[in-house]
Amino acid sequence: MNSLYRSICLVVLAALSSGAYAQWQWVDKDGRKVFSDRAPPPGVPDKDIIKRPGQSKITPSPVDTEASATGAAASAPSAANSPKISGVDKDLAEKKKKADQEEAAKRKVEEDKRAKTKADNCARAKQAKAGLDSGVRLSRTNQQGEREILDDAARAAESQRIQSIIDSDCK
Repeated sequence: MNSLYRSICLVVLAALSSGAYAQWQWVDKDGRKVFSDRAPPPGVPDKDIIKRPGQSKITPSPVDTEASATGAAASAPSAANSPKISGVDKDLAEKKKKADQEEAAKRKVEEDKRAKTKADNCARAKQAKAGLDSGVRLSRTNQQGEREILDDAARAAESQRIQSIIDSDCK
């Protein structure tokens, strides 16, 4: 049982430490080493980037080692050989913008649907209220399927219910 506990702890610790592999490491303008899970700012030159995610350390290219062996100053890697790091991923930004537009369009459609339903409910409630206020004898069908004539109390209750619908939907 104790060895099983140790094995589980070892697996959990290994899983937790895997996040450390996805780190950037670079030297900032003051000469300090910076460790982060995000890319360095665009102003950091490629020569100051020590480690990128997925790489152990940046190894000098054969041209740099020859130059340092001959005593010449090591040149910075050329722009064509090293990938440019930008602060914004254009594809991601476009996808996010498109998703936001689609979400806004969905919300507008839903809002239009709600407004149309409210307007329809308002028109029906006003029509029912006019029928109730006209004084004409009204009837309705009860749960047994029998026809009932509305008395004054039922007419007042129905009038109050319809007025609350008008108050909420006819704004």
